[in-house]
Amino acid sequence: MADSPPLPLVTVRVLDFTQALAGPYCTMLLGDLGADVVKVEPPSGDHSRQWGPPFINGESSYFLSVNRNKRSVILNLKQKESLDIAEALAMVSDVLVENFKPGTMERLGLGARKLQGLKPALVYASISGFGQNQPTLAGYDQIAQGTSGMMSVNATPDGPPTKVGIPIGDIAAGMFASNAILAALVERATTGNGRNVDVALNDSLLALFTYQAGRYFATGDVPSQEGNHHATIAPYGTFAVSDGFLNVAVATDAQYQRFCEAIRAPDLADDPRFATNALRQAVKHELARLIETHLRGGTREEWLARFEQFGIPAGPILDIEEAFESPLATGRQMRLEIEHPSAGRISQVGAPWKLDGGSSPIRRPPPTLGQHSEEVLQEWLGQ
Repeated sequence: MADSPPLPLVTVRVLDFTQALAGPYCTMLLGDLGADVVKVEPPSGDHSRQWGPPFINGESSYFLSVNRNKRSVILNLKQKESLDIAEALAMVSDVLVENFKPGTMERLGLGARKLQGLKPALVYASISGFGQNQPTLAGYDQIAQGTSGMMSVNATPDGPPTKVGIPIGDIAAGMFASNAILAALVERATTGNGRNVDVALNDSLLALFTYQAGRYFATGDVPSQEGNHHATIAPYGTFAVSDGFLNVAVATDAQYQRFCEAIRAPDLADDPRFATNALRQAVKHELARLIETHLRGGTREEWLARFEQFGIPAGPILDIEEAFESPLATGRQMRLEIEHPSAGRISQVGAPWKLDGGSSPIRRPPPTLGQHSEEVLQEWLGQ
Protein backbone atom coordinates (compact mmCIF):
# COMPACT_ATOMS: atom_id res chain seq x y z
CA MET A 1 0.00 0.00 0.00
CA ALA A 2 3.05 2.26 0.15
CA ASP A 3 2.48 3.46 -3.43
CA SER A 4 -1.28 3.93 -3.01
CA PRO A 5 -2.72 7.46 -3.04
CA PRO A 6 -3.85 8.94 0.28
CA LEU A 7 -7.28 7.89 1.47
CA PRO A 8 -10.10 10.45 0.98
CA LEU A 9 -10.41 11.53 4.63
CA VAL A 10 -6.71 11.58 5.50
CA THR A 11 -6.89 15.23 6.63
CA VAL A 12 -10.03 14.78 8.75
CA ARG A 13 -9.96 14.47 12.54
CA VAL A 14 -12.85 12.65 14.21
CA LEU A 15 -13.43 12.82 17.96
CA ASP A 16 -15.36 9.71 18.89
CA PHE A 17 -17.47 9.61 22.09
CA THR A 18 -19.31 6.43 21.07
CA GLN A 19 -19.63 2.92 22.44
CA ALA A 20 -21.41 -0.38 21.74
CA LEU A 21 -22.23 -0.59 18.01
CA ALA A 22 -24.07 2.14 16.06
CA GLY A 23 -21.61 4.91 16.91
CA PRO A 24 -18.43 2.81 16.69
CA TYR A 25 -19.59 1.41 13.34
CA CYS A 26 -20.06 4.96 12.04
CA THR A 27 -16.60 6.08 13.16
CA MET A 28 -14.99 2.88 11.89
CA LEU A 29 -16.36 3.65 8.43
CA LEU A 30 -14.81 7.11 8.64
CA GLY A 31 -11.54 5.57 9.84
CA ASP A 32 -11.59 3.09 6.97
CA LEU A 33 -11.78 6.09 4.63
CA GLY A 34 -8.64 7.54 6.20
CA ALA A 35 -9.88 9.78 9.02
CA ASP A 36 -7.80 10.09 12.18
CA VAL A 37 -10.34 8.76 14.68
CA VAL A 38 -9.68 9.29 18.38
CA LYS A 39 -11.93 7.16 20.55
CA VAL A 40 -12.59 8.72 23.97
CA GLU A 41 -13.27 6.05 26.59
CA PRO A 42 -14.02 6.14 30.32
CA PRO A 43 -11.51 4.40 32.62
CA SER A 44 -13.69 1.27 32.45
CA GLY A 45 -13.66 1.35 28.65
CA ASP A 46 -16.33 1.01 25.99
CA HIS A 47 -19.10 -1.27 27.30
CA SER A 48 -18.52 -3.69 24.45
CA ARG A 49 -14.99 -4.47 25.69
CA GLN A 50 -16.76 -6.67 28.26
CA TRP A 51 -19.24 -8.29 25.87
CA GLY A 52 -18.47 -11.95 25.37
CA PRO A 53 -17.51 -14.67 25.07
CA PRO A 54 -15.87 -15.06 22.71
CA PHE A 55 -12.73 -13.29 23.84
CA ILE A 56 -9.39 -13.51 22.06
CA ASN A 57 -6.61 -13.39 24.65
CA GLY A 58 -8.90 -11.28 26.82
CA GLU A 59 -10.09 -9.00 24.03
CA SER A 60 -13.81 -9.02 23.14
CA SER A 61 -14.41 -10.14 19.56
CA TYR A 62 -17.45 -7.83 19.56
CA PHE A 63 -15.31 -4.78 20.34
CA LEU A 64 -12.63 -5.84 17.87
CA SER A 65 -15.21 -6.06 15.07
CA VAL A 66 -16.10 -2.34 15.00
CA ASN A 67 -13.13 -0.39 16.34
CA ARG A 68 -10.24 -0.70 13.91
CA ASN A 69 -8.48 2.35 12.46
CA LYS A 70 -8.92 4.26 15.73
CA ARG A 71 -6.79 5.45 18.62
CA SER A 72 -7.97 5.16 22.24
CA VAL A 73 -7.74 7.91 24.84
CA ILE A 74 -8.98 7.58 28.43
CA LEU A 75 -10.91 10.55 29.83
CA ASN A 76 -13.01 10.45 32.97
CA LEU A 77 -15.80 12.84 32.02
CA LYS A 78 -16.87 13.05 35.66
CA GLN A 79 -13.78 15.16 36.32
CA LYS A 80 -13.37 18.79 35.27
CA GLU A 81 -9.82 18.30 34.03
CA SER A 82 -10.95 15.60 31.63
CA LEU A 83 -13.92 17.70 30.48
CA ASP A 84 -11.53 20.56 29.72
CA ILE A 85 -9.35 18.19 27.68
CA ALA A 86 -12.40 16.87 25.84
CA GLU A 87 -13.44 20.40 24.90
CA ALA A 88 -9.92 21.21 23.76
CA LEU A 89 -9.86 18.08 21.60
CA ALA A 90 -13.20 19.09 20.08
CA MET A 91 -11.76 22.48 19.16
CA VAL A 92 -9.06 20.83 17.02
CA SER A 93 -11.43 18.25 15.50
CA ASP A 94 -13.39 18.35 12.27
CA VAL A 95 -16.10 15.93 13.39
CA LEU A 96 -17.48 14.90 16.77
CA VAL A 97 -19.65 11.77 17.03
CA GLU A 98 -21.51 10.72 20.18
CA ASN A 99 -24.20 8.18 21.03
CA PHE A 100 -24.92 8.86 24.68
CA LYS A 101 -28.51 9.03 25.88
CA PRO A 102 -29.97 12.30 24.54
CA GLY A 103 -29.15 15.20 26.82
CA THR A 104 -26.00 13.65 28.31
CA MET A 105 -23.50 15.68 26.30
CA GLU A 106 -25.35 18.91 27.14
CA ARG A 107 -25.19 18.08 30.86
CA LEU A 108 -21.47 17.46 30.51
CA GLY A 109 -20.98 20.84 28.85
CA LEU A 110 -20.07 19.21 25.54
CA GLY A 111 -23.33 19.69 23.65
CA ALA A 112 -23.61 20.74 20.03
CA ARG A 113 -24.86 24.25 20.76
CA LYS A 114 -21.92 25.08 23.00
CA LEU A 115 -19.17 23.45 20.95
CA GLN A 116 -20.43 24.73 17.61
CA GLY A 117 -20.79 28.16 19.18
CA LEU A 118 -17.08 27.99 19.97
CA LYS A 119 -16.21 26.38 16.62
CA PRO A 120 -18.87 26.83 13.91
CA ALA A 121 -16.94 24.58 11.51
CA LEU A 122 -17.40 21.53 13.74
CA VAL A 123 -19.60 18.77 12.31
CA TYR A 124 -21.44 17.37 15.34
CA ALA A 125 -23.24 14.03 14.97
CA SER A 126 -25.49 12.36 17.53
CA ILE A 127 -26.79 8.80 17.19
CA SER A 128 -29.60 7.52 19.41
CA GLY A 129 -32.44 5.04 19.41
CA PHE A 130 -35.27 7.45 18.68
CA GLY A 131 -33.81 10.92 18.14
CA GLN A 132 -32.64 13.81 20.27
CA ASN A 133 -36.25 14.83 20.99
CA GLN A 134 -37.07 11.43 22.55
CA PRO A 135 -34.72 11.32 25.55
CA THR A 136 -36.63 8.80 27.66
CA LEU A 137 -36.57 5.85 25.25
CA ALA A 138 -33.73 3.32 25.45
CA GLY A 139 -31.92 3.04 22.14
CA TYR A 140 -31.22 -0.67 21.73
CA ASP A 141 -31.31 -2.40 18.37
CA GLN A 142 -33.93 -5.03 19.13
CA ILE A 143 -36.22 -2.43 20.73
CA ALA A 144 -35.99 -0.37 17.53
CA GLN A 145 -36.53 -3.44 15.34
CA GLY A 146 -39.85 -3.82 17.16
CA THR A 147 -40.97 -0.18 17.17
CA SER A 148 -40.04 0.37 13.52
CA GLY A 149 -42.13 -2.53 12.23
CA MET A 150 -39.07 -4.43 11.02
CA MET A 151 -39.86 -7.53 13.08
CA SER A 152 -43.41 -7.64 11.73
CA VAL A 153 -42.24 -8.30 8.16
CA ASN A 154 -39.18 -10.40 8.99
CA ALA A 155 -41.08 -13.61 9.67
CA THR A 156 -42.64 -16.54 7.90
CA PRO A 157 -46.39 -16.50 7.30
CA ASP A 158 -48.23 -17.31 10.54
CA GLY A 159 -44.93 -17.25 12.43
CA PRO A 160 -44.00 -14.96 15.32
CA PRO A 161 -42.38 -11.55 14.73
CA THR A 162 -38.67 -12.19 14.22
CA LYS A 163 -35.65 -9.94 14.52
CA VAL A 164 -33.17 -9.69 11.68
CA GLY A 165 -30.16 -11.90 12.37
CA ILE A 166 -27.79 -8.96 12.55
CA PRO A 167 -28.19 -5.70 14.53
CA ILE A 168 -29.49 -4.01 11.43
CA GLY A 169 -30.79 -0.90 13.24
CA ASP A 170 -27.37 -0.17 14.73
CA ILE A 171 -25.59 -0.81 11.46
CA ALA A 172 -28.04 1.20 9.35
CA ALA A 173 -27.85 4.13 11.78
CA GLY A 174 -24.05 4.03 11.67
CA MET A 175 -24.09 4.01 7.89
CA PHE A 176 -26.63 6.83 7.60
CA ALA A 177 -24.71 8.90 10.15
CA SER A 178 -21.44 8.50 8.26
CA ASN A 179 -23.23 9.44 5.04
CA ALA A 180 -24.64 12.63 6.56
CA ILE A 181 -21.26 13.50 8.10
CA LEU A 182 -19.57 13.19 4.71
CA ALA A 183 -22.22 15.44 3.15
CA ALA A 184 -21.69 18.00 5.92
CA LEU A 185 -17.93 17.96 5.30
CA VAL A 186 -18.48 18.57 1.59
CA GLU A 187 -20.79 21.51 2.36
CA ARG A 188 -18.36 22.90 4.94
CA ALA A 189 -15.68 23.16 2.26
CA THR A 190 -17.89 25.84 0.65
CA THR A 191 -19.61 27.50 3.60
CA GLY A 192 -17.05 27.06 6.37
CA ASN A 193 -19.81 25.91 8.71
CA GLY A 194 -20.55 22.48 10.15
CA ARG A 195 -23.88 20.79 10.72
CA ASN A 196 -25.67 19.18 13.65
CA VAL A 197 -26.46 15.63 12.50
CA ASP A 198 -29.19 13.72 14.38
CA VAL A 199 -29.62 10.04 13.41
CA ALA A 200 -31.98 7.57 15.10
CA LEU A 201 -32.08 3.78 14.87
CA ASN A 202 -35.87 3.84 14.51
CA ASP A 203 -35.72 6.37 11.66
CA SER A 204 -32.98 4.36 9.97
CA LEU A 205 -35.05 1.19 10.02
CA LEU A 206 -38.11 3.03 8.72
CA ALA A 207 -35.95 4.35 5.88
CA LEU A 208 -35.10 0.78 4.88
CA PHE A 209 -38.72 -0.07 4.10
CA THR A 210 -38.57 1.73 0.72
CA TYR A 211 -40.95 -0.21 -1.57
CA GLN A 212 -42.75 -1.85 1.36
CA ALA A 213 -43.60 1.59 2.70
CA GLY A 214 -44.52 2.65 -0.83
CA ARG A 215 -47.02 -0.22 -1.07
CA TYR A 216 -48.55 0.72 2.27
CA PHE A 217 -48.77 4.43 1.39
CA ALA A 218 -50.38 3.56 -1.95
CA THR A 219 -52.94 1.04 -0.72
CA GLY A 220 -53.31 1.41 3.03
CA ASP A 221 -52.69 -2.33 3.33
CA VAL A 222 -50.23 -3.26 6.06
CA PRO A 223 -47.47 -5.51 4.62
CA SER A 224 -47.82 -9.11 5.72
CA GLN A 225 -45.18 -11.59 6.83
CA GLU A 226 -43.78 -12.75 3.50
CA GLY A 227 -41.08 -15.09 4.76
CA ASN A 228 -38.48 -15.72 2.07
CA HIS A 229 -40.67 -14.65 -0.83
CA HIS A 230 -40.86 -11.20 -2.40
CA ALA A 231 -43.79 -8.95 -1.60
CA THR A 232 -44.45 -7.83 -5.19
CA ILE A 233 -42.59 -10.17 -7.56
CA ALA A 234 -43.21 -13.88 -8.20
CA PRO A 235 -41.54 -16.28 -8.37
CA TYR A 236 -38.86 -14.59 -6.31
CA GLY A 237 -37.65 -16.30 -3.15
CA THR A 238 -36.26 -19.44 -1.55
CA PHE A 239 -37.07 -22.86 -2.99
CA ALA A 240 -36.33 -26.38 -1.78
CA VAL A 241 -34.29 -28.73 -3.96
CA SER A 242 -33.24 -32.32 -3.35
CA ASP A 243 -30.24 -31.42 -1.17
CA GLY A 244 -31.18 -28.09 0.39
CA PHE A 245 -32.37 -24.70 -0.76
CA LEU A 246 -31.53 -22.01 -3.28
CA ASN A 247 -32.72 -18.52 -4.10
CA VAL A 248 -34.31 -17.65 -7.43
CA ALA A 249 -35.24 -14.16 -8.61
CA VAL A 250 -37.53 -14.08 -11.65
CA ALA A 251 -38.14 -10.39 -12.19
CA THR A 252 -39.89 -10.19 -15.59
CA ASP A 253 -42.45 -12.08 -17.63
CA ALA A 254 -39.78 -12.95 -20.20
CA GLN A 255 -37.59 -14.38 -17.46
CA TYR A 256 -40.54 -16.42 -16.21
CA GLN A 257 -40.90 -18.11 -19.59
CA ARG A 258 -37.18 -18.97 -19.61
CA PHE A 259 -37.43 -20.13 -16.00
CA CYS A 260 -40.21 -22.57 -16.86
CA GLU A 261 -38.11 -23.89 -19.73
CA ALA A 262 -35.14 -24.27 -17.39
CA ILE A 263 -37.09 -26.33 -14.86
CA ARG A 264 -38.77 -28.33 -17.65
CA ALA A 265 -42.25 -27.15 -16.72
CA PRO A 266 -44.14 -26.14 -19.89
CA ASP A 267 -47.39 -26.56 -17.96
CA LEU A 268 -46.45 -23.60 -15.74
CA ALA A 269 -45.42 -21.52 -18.75
CA ASP A 270 -48.77 -22.07 -20.47
CA ASP A 271 -51.02 -21.78 -17.42
CA PRO A 272 -53.08 -18.56 -17.83
CA ARG A 273 -53.04 -18.05 -14.04
CA PHE A 274 -49.31 -17.31 -14.27
CA ALA A 275 -49.19 -15.25 -17.47
CA THR A 276 -48.13 -11.97 -15.84
CA ASN A 277 -46.37 -10.94 -12.66
CA ALA A 278 -49.59 -9.42 -11.29
CA LEU A 279 -51.40 -12.73 -11.79
CA ARG A 280 -48.51 -14.75 -10.40
CA GLN A 281 -48.28 -12.51 -7.36
CA ALA A 282 -51.92 -13.19 -6.50
CA VAL A 283 -51.26 -16.95 -6.31
CA LYS A 284 -47.57 -16.91 -5.45
CA HIS A 285 -47.75 -19.52 -2.69
CA GLU A 286 -49.50 -22.04 -4.94
CA LEU A 287 -47.00 -21.24 -7.70
CA ALA A 288 -44.09 -21.77 -5.30
CA ARG A 289 -45.49 -25.18 -4.33
CA LEU A 290 -45.79 -26.23 -7.98
CA ILE A 291 -42.27 -25.00 -8.76
CA GLU A 292 -40.82 -27.02 -5.88
CA THR A 293 -42.36 -30.22 -7.24
CA HIS A 294 -40.06 -29.75 -10.24
CA LEU A 295 -37.01 -28.50 -8.34
CA ARG A 296 -36.96 -31.40 -5.89
CA GLY A 297 -35.88 -33.62 -8.75
CA GLY A 298 -32.39 -32.07 -8.88
CA THR A 299 -29.57 -30.92 -6.66
CA ARG A 300 -28.58 -27.36 -5.85
CA GLU A 301 -25.54 -27.47 -8.12
CA GLU A 302 -27.48 -29.03 -11.00
CA TRP A 303 -30.15 -26.34 -10.87
CA LEU A 304 -27.67 -23.48 -10.47
CA ALA A 305 -25.81 -24.66 -13.56
CA ARG A 306 -29.04 -24.89 -15.52
CA PHE A 307 -30.24 -21.48 -14.38
CA GLU A 308 -26.94 -19.97 -15.46
CA GLN A 309 -27.41 -21.60 -18.86
CA PHE A 310 -30.85 -20.02 -19.22
CA GLY A 311 -29.90 -16.63 -17.77
CA ILE A 312 -32.06 -16.95 -14.64
CA PRO A 313 -30.82 -15.05 -11.55
CA ALA A 314 -30.22 -17.65 -8.85
CA GLY A 315 -27.77 -18.37 -6.07
CA PRO A 316 -26.92 -20.75 -3.23
CA ILE A 317 -27.71 -20.11 0.41
CA LEU A 318 -24.42 -20.15 2.29
CA ASP A 319 -23.59 -20.09 5.98
CA ILE A 320 -21.08 -17.52 7.21
CA GLU A 321 -18.10 -19.88 6.90
CA GLU A 322 -19.01 -20.72 3.31
CA ALA A 323 -19.71 -17.06 2.52
CA PHE A 324 -16.31 -15.81 3.66
CA GLU A 325 -14.51 -18.69 1.94
CA SER A 326 -16.42 -18.15 -1.30
CA PRO A 327 -14.57 -16.58 -4.25
CA LEU A 328 -17.26 -13.91 -4.11
CA ALA A 329 -15.69 -12.74 -0.83
CA THR A 330 -12.04 -13.75 -1.22
CA GLY A 331 -11.85 -12.10 -4.61
CA ARG A 332 -12.99 -8.83 -3.04
CA GLN A 333 -10.75 -8.94 0.07
CA MET A 334 -13.70 -9.18 2.44
CA ARG A 335 -11.71 -11.03 5.09
CA LEU A 336 -8.50 -9.35 6.17
CA GLU A 337 -5.98 -10.13 8.88
CA ILE A 338 -4.00 -7.83 11.14
CA GLU A 339 -1.77 -8.14 14.17
CA HIS A 340 -3.30 -6.91 17.44
CA PRO A 341 -1.01 -5.96 20.36
CA SER A 342 -2.70 -8.37 22.79
CA ALA A 343 -5.12 -10.55 20.79
CA GLY A 344 -2.48 -11.54 18.25
CA ARG A 345 -3.40 -12.27 14.65
CA ILE A 346 -7.08 -11.45 14.15
CA SER A 347 -9.46 -11.42 11.19
CA GLN A 348 -11.59 -8.47 10.22
CA VAL A 349 -14.40 -7.90 7.71
CA GLY A 350 -13.01 -5.85 4.85
CA ALA A 351 -14.44 -2.50 3.80
CA PRO A 352 -17.33 -3.00 1.33
CA TRP A 353 -16.06 -0.34 -1.10
CA LYS A 354 -13.05 -0.56 -3.39
CA LEU A 355 -11.16 2.66 -4.12
CA ASP A 356 -9.13 2.70 -7.33
CA GLY A 357 -9.45 -1.06 -7.47
CA GLY A 358 -8.23 -1.77 -3.94
CA SER A 359 -9.73 -2.43 -0.53
CA SER A 360 -9.24 0.20 2.18
CA PRO A 361 -6.32 -0.92 4.36
CA ILE A 362 -6.51 -1.58 8.07
CA ARG A 363 -4.03 1.05 9.15
CA ARG A 364 -4.49 0.43 12.86
CA PRO A 365 -5.78 -2.61 14.76
CA PRO A 366 -8.57 -1.99 17.27
CA PRO A 367 -6.88 -0.16 20.15
CA THR A 368 -6.31 -1.41 23.65
CA LEU A 369 -7.89 0.78 26.33
CA GLY A 370 -6.06 4.10 26.58
CA GLN A 371 -3.30 2.88 24.27
CA HIS A 372 -2.82 6.29 22.63
CA SER A 373 -3.62 8.75 25.43
CA GLU A 374 -0.18 10.36 25.59
CA GLU A 375 0.37 10.18 21.84
CA VAL A 376 -2.90 11.92 20.96
CA LEU A 377 -2.63 14.65 23.61
CA GLN A 378 0.85 15.42 22.33
CA GLU A 379 -0.13 15.44 18.64
CA TRP A 380 -3.47 17.24 18.94
CA LEU A 381 -2.91 19.52 21.93
CA GLY A 382 0.86 19.69 22.32
CA GLN A 383 0.60 18.44 25.93
